[in-house]
Amino acid sequence: MSLLRVDKLSLSFGENAVVKNVSFELNKGEMLAVVGESGSGKSLTALSCLGLQPASAKMSGNIIFEDKEITNASGASLRGKRISMVFQEPMTALNPLHTIGKQIGEMLEVGGAAAHKERICELLAQVGLAHFKDRLNAYPHQLSGGERQRVMIAMAIANKPDILIADEPTTAVDVTIQAKILELLGELQSSMGMAILFITHDLTIVRRMADRVAVMCKGELVEQGAVAEVFSAPKHTYTQHLLASEPKGEPLPCRADAKPLVACQNLKVWFASKKTFFGRPLEFKKAVNDLSVTIPESSCVGLVGESGSGKTTLGFALLRLIKSEGSIQFDGREVSSLQTKELRPLRKDMQVVFQDPFSSLSPRMTVQSIIEEGLLVHYPELAPSEREQKVDNILQEVGLTPEMKPRYPHEFSGGQRQRISIARAMVLEPKFVVLDEPTSALDLSVQAQIIDLLKKLQQKTGVSYLFISHDLRVIRAIAGHLIVMKDGKIVEQGKTADIFQNPQEGYTKALISAAFLRN
Repeated sequence: MSLLRVDKLSLSFGENAVVKNVSFELNKGEMLAVVGESGSGKSLTALSCLGLQPASAKMSGNIIFEDKEITNASGASLRGKRISMVFQEPMTALNPLHTIGKQIGEMLEVGGAAAHKERICELLAQVGLAHFKDRLNAYPHQLSGGERQRVMIAMAIANKPDILIADEPTTAVDVTIQAKILELLGELQSSMGMAILFITHDLTIVRRMADRVAVMCKGELVEQGAVAEVFSAPKHTYTQHLLASEPKGEPLPCRADAKPLVACQNLKVWFASKKTFFGRPLEFKKAVNDLSVTIPESSCVGLVGESGSGKTTLGFALLRLIKSEGSIQFDGREVSSLQTKELRPLRKDMQVVFQDPFSSLSPRMTVQSIIEEGLLVHYPELAPSEREQKVDNILQEVGLTPEMKPRYPHEFSGGQRQRISIARAMVLEPKFVVLDEPTSALDLSVQAQIIDLLKKLQQKTGVSYLFISHDLRVIRAIAGHLIVMKDGKIVEQGKTADIFQNPQEGYTKALISAAFLRN
């Protein structure tokens, strides 16, 4: 007998149907993974099981828990008791005004238990935070991403639920923390006998963790079954498309005679972490500590490491976007001592693509204004018709159309916005581009498209990339050389293929293992 049964569930907003006749079962003690791209209806389906669907949504169908209909208000009575949920982003799901001790205690009270300190500490110990017994008065912002996610899990299991819904619980954390969170969920499932409804777009996690998988596309459940069966012989074309969309291929080879394009020696970026009353630094955060790096012409160098390792700081320092000490050469010229006016002519050759295109693109500017802004600064002699032709050409290069020029960023999908960001950088025909986590916020199939686009542009223009990421599968597909960073220092570097096949350092081995690239 199934623990949870969803039968012909449909949700619509006005005439727009976003979930269409979805049916599946979740059995006691199993993990069912619901996969699909953004907008496929995964999270909305899961929220409906707790009665958390938007009030404006029109709902039909049945949701049955232990033979009891919970489609309407009765689902709310099980919330936090028999069915709990771990949300995707703990920083927004946790109350910033309450301590973690108080928030866990509130969950115990929901289940009818007293919020005893001993029980709160016991829950924290269960999720690997035993050392937090003296930090119950800490607020969410004082915790790391992994710690916040563990607190969310502690709250979810406080009342020993029968079902745990995990909505993309690892997308906002590093690969090593992701591995620990997944291991924790597996241990809790085994020890507590919980069923887990795991929502994700990461097929590697599904392959490793889940018993069964349900694939959603545009609000419909198109295929479901045992993970081994679906992954080995997918029947629906969309499932086949998803499985084929993981970043693949080899990086473009670097010429043996390639000259250094960007290089730094003994580079340091230290931030004052503690100051005196008069503003004099007492302690420093050594974000980049005495590094020497070389990026050849027409190459892609991958830069990996956990959050806080100094990856983005190094990239910004090479672009002279933040202050640093040490030597920086660009195209054979020492640039570390150049002033702003002296750097300006070089800016067109040194570009950056940011992690989140929604925040890096001005919401008040059209696509045309965004892309041609650099042309106006660096090529003021161009006639309006010449500028427009360059904008049209680069839009087509990145897989968009000139008809999109009058539109604004909010009118595009995440993948399209990232293509606009790439177009903004590449329209200036740069020699060097820093790509700061350009695929981390995108679905798997869109990631693959962006990687293919970047390779195509590199092959055509000879541009060099510094590709910053914590996703080693993406790095393996695009970067010929790899640098591994930890705590502001380089742990290991060399050819990407060599490091993946035979990592020398323990930290590199842990990263590769955590990304499920090695057993």
